Order: sequence, then structure tokens, then C-alpha cells
Amino acid sequence: MPINYAEKYAPYVDERFKKQALSNGAVNQDLDWVGVETVKVFSIPTVPMRDYSLTGMNRYGVPEELQNSVQEMKVKRDRAFTFTIDNKSKQDTMGVMEAGKALARQIDEVVVPEVDIYRFAVICANAGTTATAPITKDNAYEAFLDATTTLTDLKVPLVGRVAYIGANFYKQIRLDPSFIKASDIAQDALMKGQVGQIDGIPLITVPSSYLPANVEFFITHPMATVAPIKLTDYVTHENPPGINGTLVEGRIRYDAFVFENKKNAIYVHKNA
Repeated sequence: MPINYAEKYAPYVDERFKKQALSNGAVNQDLDWVGVETVKVFSIPTVPMRDYSLTGMNRYGVPEELQNSVQEMKVKRDRAFTFTIDNKSKQDTMGVMEAGKALARQIDEVVVPEVDIYRFAVICANAGTTATAPITKDNAYEAFLDATTTLTDLKVPLVGRVAYIGANFYKQIRLDPSFIKASDIAQDALMKGQVGQIDGIPLITVPSSYLPANVEFFITHPMATVAPIKLTDYVTHENPPGINGTLVEGRIRYDAFVFENKKNAIYVHKNA
């Protein structure tokens, strides 16, 4: 006679790893899109200096009318999701198919990463400076210092800079002897097993999949990129027409724009 072994489902969900929003430190919300989908920003140029003349009618120089340009920023990203949870599924799965938790899981694992990845793509695509060279343990720290030197020469404020680094760059800079010996901060990081900042610039490690192709790291200042979120709407409907259960719907309207005159605040390093 065969033996029938008992089986049991545990009231436990094997949750996937998730990360909190990572891009907020790289952007600002300085402009207001309330009531509109497009915001326009003026850019006003300057004129060069010249030597003053002691003769003639135009001693200051020949005056020209000061021009301007306009940057148009229209929110185009309009994204949505939906799913259902039938009442049978809720009854017969020991309570793990709960709509509120499923919605939170969708936001944490899908919505938030999508916004981060999109913002990073926009920032890197509009960088004022892009360097290209393979990153190794022998040049990682130098590559980072090259970036900070470039930003300083371009008059980007020191305070407020933030760096986003991929997994490979994090590994290589931890192995770079120049970084390990460079400063008290590096020694502190070595003792704690963490990389917190380099020369006062916070380091945020991100999954390589969050960065555009071949990007090892980028440094930016939040003043360079405005990232409006016009709408975040998440709704659960109980027993809507045609469904015996819960209908979950979500919509988010967002975008990101790099100011034309702030592109120099972004430095990207690619490996190819």
C-alpha cells in the first residue's frame, strides 16, 4: 500500500529584494507643473568684456540687443499598471494574496526602480563631460579625481555634489591602493568596510542595471536636473463590474529635464 505524505503551504511570501528610491538626491523639484504639462524656462546670455576707448561715439563698444533662448519641458512619461486578485485566490492562499501588500510590492519593485532608471538615463545622456576609459583597481581613484577636478574647473559648486557608482567601480576603487591610503575618510571606510564619501562627495552604490550601458559612475549636482512627478494615483476597486475580487490600478506621470546651462554639472565616466 502506497504512503501518502502530508503537504502544507506556509502563510509566507518569498519576497524579492528591493531598494528604496535612489535618484532623489540627484534631482530637484524647484519648478511647479501644477495645472500645466509644459514649463518653459528662459536662458539669458552675457556679453564679452572689452577695453574702454577714450575716443569715438561708442566708447564702451558697439551695443547689441541682448537675446534669450527658451527651454521647453513637457512631461511625457505617462505610465500605468493593473492586475486583479480573484476572491477565490484570496480565500484559498492562506491570506497571502492581499491587495494592499501586492500594491506596495508593485510600487517598490517596479514603479520606483523605473523612475530611478529613467532619471539616471536622462542625466547621463545630457552630461556636459563624458570620459571613456576602462576602470581598474589601478586607476579608479584617479578617474574619480579627474571628474572632481573637471567639475571644479567648470565652476560647479563643491557643496551638493553626489556620485552614483556601479558595482564594478565600487569593487575597483575598494581595491585601489591610492584610494585606501589617500585620506582619513578612506581609512575610516576601510575599517568599517563601507565607502561613504570621497573628498566630501557622497557615494551612492546602485545596481549596474540602473545605469546606462557602459557607465561606471557619474557625478552630478541636484541643481542640474528637475524631475517633476505630476501624478501618482493608486486605486483598489472591490468587486468592480465583471470581477469578483479586487481590481488594482496605478498611474504615474513623471519626467526629468536637465537645464541647458547646468549640463556642466554632470560628469559621466564610461568604460567604452
